[in-house]
Amino acid sequence: MCGRFVSTNSPERIAAYFGASFDSATDESVPTVAENYNVAPTNDVYAVVADRDHPGTPAVRLFRWGLVPSWAKDPKIGSKMINARGETVAEKPAFKKLFASRRVLIPMDGFYEWKQVAGLKVKQPMYIHRRDGEPLAVAGLWSAWRDPSVEPGQGAPAPWLHSCTVITTTANATMAPVHDRMPVLVPASRWHEWLDQNNADVDRLGQMLVPAPDDLLVIHPVSVAVNNVRNKGPELIDEVEPAEPGGPGQLPI
Repeated sequence: MCGRFVSTNSPERIAAYFGASFDSATDESVPTVAENYNVAPTNDVYAVVADRDHPGTPAVRLFRWGLVPSWAKDPKIGSKMINARGETVAEKPAFKKLFASRRVLIPMDGFYEWKQVAGLKVKQPMYIHRRDGEPLAVAGLWSAWRDPSVEPGQGAPAPWLHSCTVITTTANATMAPVHDRMPVLVPASRWHEWLDQNNADVDRLGQMLVPAPDDLLVIHPVSVAVNNVRNKGPELIDEVEPAEPGGPGQLPI
């Protein structure tokens, strides 16, 4: 799965990297989000999505992490829908239609996973990122939700909540010693195909939902300070000596 990640790039830098549109003067509806070295479910994140007003050109928009389906009665369901399994995303009722038409790329500097170490009660947090330092382009889905309890005619309509989920797949050889799942990473050569809202070829799209090449990612241990979602600073990705059985180990924060 993917339960925490790092997002530090501005929307302008994301737009430049993905060839997307973003103009701070005209895209005033996209609020500024601070650098976050510990993105947790329900946090707001930047993502790249097809721009309905400019077909063929993706746009950077803001989404809440944790999918809230359009039919949901309450947005709280989003905290339980932070991931979608690639093996069933084309079949599950909550994801099926979104997979065919509402796909998104979620830029990440890297992500965290927790490794079980024999002899230790506390799992060792690990930080996973690209070997070359480039951002990860993570496959996701998005949805738009509006509070159904707000009746028409009661004044201003309820605002739209745009949310997203991360698609996961089986771990590659690099990730397997840490966890059996990993986010789906979309190569640059297929960004356009993934974001194209007119592309509903779910069989071909499903072929992208595979583990990343084994040599793409590197992993190192980090402090258990990342266990606390209130910690958001850059020190969280600093490499530390891993805890060992019989040693002082690391205590939970």
